[in-house]
Amino acid sequence: MIVTVSIDVPTIEEGLEFFGDAFGFIEVSRPHPGYAVLQAGESTIGLLSKPAGSSPAKGSDDLRRYERHWTPVHCDFRVEDFEATLNRALAAGALAEEIHRLPGYPPVAFCSDPFGHGFCIVGQQPLE
Repeated sequence: MIVTVSIDVPTIEEGLEFFGDAFGFIEVSRPHPGYAVLQAGESTIGLLSKPAGSSPAKGSDDLRRYERHWTPVHCDFRVEDFEATLNRALAAGALAEEIHRLPGYPPVAFCSDPFGHGFCIVGQQPLE
């Protein structure tokens, strides 16, 4: 089984810019004009172009919005170089909402992307 997480973004181009600059993802296919598949190492994500204000599901009274919002699902990006990845993500437009650097545990940053989605950057090695 292969699982790909797909992320709604206002435009494919905006998503490509952020996820490319922050995490090194590159587009590997565009099976539909509104959907791009990105890859970085062994990780794959999908980007869905969905305009703000559009309905997320038939019959829903909710609307897509790209301000900071809560969802029960988020991505964790587990990285070898925590500080460099965090700095790239911030430079690309992410916000760091909490950063934890506790001895004996890997560092973790609770962040949000420019589209309001929460995500975490997690280092692979415990801090000494």
